[in-house]
Amino acid sequence: MREKPLISVVVPVYKVEGYIERCLGSLAAQTYPYIEVLMVDDCSPDSSGKICDSWAARDKRFLVFHLLENQGLSVARNEGVVRATGEYIAFVDSDDYVEPDLLECLYDALKEGCADISICGNRGQGLKAGGTQVLSPAGAACCMAQRSCFLWTAWGKLFPTELVRRVPFDRQAHCCEDLLFFYQVLKGVRRVAYVPDPLYHYVYREGSLINHGVTEKRCAVLSVLDQICGDAAANFVEAEACFQQVALDTAARLAMQALEGSTEGRREGYLKRFRDYTRRHFSKGALALCPDKKSALAQRALYAGVPAFRVLAGAYRLVKPFKKNRME
Repeated sequence: MREKPLISVVVPVYKVEGYIERCLGSLAAQTYPYIEVLMVDDCSPDSSGKICDSWAARDKRFLVFHLLENQGLSVARNEGVVRATGEYIAFVDSDDYVEPDLLECLYDALKEGCADISICGNRGQGLKAGGTQVLSPAGAACCMAQRSCFLWTAWGKLFPTELVRRVPFDRQAHCCEDLLFFYQVLKGVRRVAYVPDPLYHYVYREGSLINHGVTEKRCAVLSVLDQICGDAAANFVEAEACFQQVALDTAARLAMQALEGSTEGRREGYLKRFRDYTRRHFSKGALALCPDKKSALAQRALYAGVPAFRVLAGAYRLVKPFKKNRME
């Protein structure tokens, strides 16, 4: 009989042949004694699937499942959740890697805080160092929206398997599936344990979707934030303005990227769309939560209209190289 419960680690795999060995190696080195690693190959066209086969052949804790066609991150994660046999689930992206004590610390934090889920810190972010801290769901929602001590990613967290199965990842929520998933999870918990140690290492890749220009896939985050802002008004009143600020910030960032990378015909359509979106979520409370003056100015300008935003963006482009030259 196990002294501690089994933890299932779901690893969606797609075109990561240059990263996945480090990822899986970091999971093999976990100090927590009872784990299973569910590698879901999303019909990857490179050698990622073969690397997964190799790990499954030499380590009985590693299981590989090959999807017959590429269906996306959400489907791959959901497949792993269905296959999981552990009492708890953690998600690790296949181009990232983790510290050896990630799962042990997350489990200990969960038990120490008598919590439903646990979260570790991120490098460059966090509350004051120390032991486990316990947050209410509303408090965690505010932290999540403000990205003050942890991100709204699925990774870097430990969840009860039963809870995760009640809120599967939305395969239609491109580029924002983690945000919607984690928000829904918070609605089903009473206590959240947070340990500030940065135990998960996110690997920034130039080719990832988040680093591309404005596309309809990226704009899908707007409808997700619409849904969350509306729901927060009823379920997380304390966090409503925080999520409105996320909506304003997202629209302003997309508008700036539309100016820099879209064709003229598409650019105008995008800018009007982001203007209307900003006006829908604009409030003094949300604006007051903006972390810096430049972003607040951009949000105000977009609220005022497309011409005002164009003027501001043009002025910023002129000032930016001037500031850079003064620093050189």
